[in-house]
Amino acid sequence: MANHKSAEKRARQTERRTLVNQMRRSRMRTSVRKVEEAIRSGDKTAAQGALRSAESELAKGAGKGVAHRNTTARKTSRLAARINKMA
Repeated sequence: MANHKSAEKRARQTERRTLVNQMRRSRMRTSVRKVEEAIRSGDKTAAQGALRSAESELAKGAGKGVAHRNTTARKTSRLAARINKMA
């Protein structure tokens, strides 16, 4: 438990930022899941649209520090490759 005024403030800020980061991470995961579902269904145009929005979400997450930028680049690249492989 925080004993100083500054430590109490820091604890409050951390709590708020943790919630915000959880929401951002959740949005990233949801967008990636939508792309994977579109790939599984076999709808290439839907998958491409989902990838466009997922790419944006992943870039936002990387920019905010929720995920590493190389991680988001790798995920985007792998999803794009899977979509390009579709008939």
